[in-house]
Amino acid sequence: MKRTQGAVSAQDEGMRRVTEIPVTDIEPVCIGQAEDAQAGTGCTVFLSREGMRAGVDVRGGGPASRETQALLPLTASRFIHGIVLAGGSAFGLGTANGVMQYLEEQGVGYDTGFATVPVVAQSDIYDLSVGSSSVRPDAAMGYEAARRAFEAPNYRDGNYGAGCGASVGKAAGMGCAMKTGAGSFALKAGDLKIGAVVILNAYGDVFDWKSGRQIAGLLTEDGKAFRSTMDYMVASSKIVENKFTGHTTLAAVITNADFEKSALCKIAGMAHDGYARSIHPVHTTCDGDSIFAVSAGRVKADLDVVGSLAAEVVSEAIIRAVHSAKGAYGLPGAGDLF
Repeated sequence: MKRTQGAVSAQDEGMRRVTEIPVTDIEPVCIGQAEDAQAGTGCTVFLSREGMRAGVDVRGGGPASRETQALLPLTASRFIHGIVLAGGSAFGLGTANGVMQYLEEQGVGYDTGFATVPVVAQSDIYDLSVGSSSVRPDAAMGYEAARRAFEAPNYRDGNYGAGCGASVGKAAGMGCAMKTGAGSFALKAGDLKIGAVVILNAYGDVFDWKSGRQIAGLLTEDGKAFRSTMDYMVASSKIVENKFTGHTTLAAVITNADFEKSALCKIAGMAHDGYARSIHPVHTTCDGDSIFAVSAGRVKADLDVVGSLAAEVVSEAIIRAVHSAKGAYGLPGAGDLF
């Protein structure tokens, strides 16, 4: 179904009205961002004072993550209080410490009788190949992003938050890569709201899932056209043990539908279909591809409907992540090329 801002996409009266909304309209989740534009890194934080039910599905071979086990159905915590998407690879995992500090100050978390303990999950992209490799998101940046989330939500698509240092098309080295960033897309169908924020930092090429047209990825050496990452890999005819840079596409799917952790893990898994139809190759050993799915409402909805819409909003957010990014760190954005 084709969807445009504010437009009814139903093709007959028997179909539910579906409209695009800003991802920030899915309350009570608040989104804050902070970045160091000179260093080329940042973080994007998703918080809820009331707590969020959440699941996760990790498909990439090299995730840099924290507390993802807390989102699995067999663990005890029913709610988490924050999700952090950040740069810095494994070095950036300390960002959540600052988010936890801010939440503790706000009285948000589990009351253990001795302290209020927030549960904050995190996944990071590798952005050390742009800007400064020695500057990474840290607790201070996480604290600031968390403060902004509650006090002055500032989510924006493009070179902001964790999208600050994102790039794609790196199979032949950074000289043939492109700048990408953060992208978002959300829908409303009746009372149901669902959206996604994607941090696009893939190893593979990126395609418009509706037309099949390549919109980002590996560039020719003169930077004037695309070439195929898959063809490049096959033609190299050698086993590459270390692909020299990490990659990873991250997403947070947010809905006001009423689901618990087990269903949200399934929704996160279905949302990976959005990666698979928009990025090729995907889920490689050098990607850390992860998707969080968050429920912050009580709207009753069918699991398969929500999971299928999750894949759609993820694909659309990937497109936004390409077209909203500006060229930086010597890498062209899509707008610079075409």
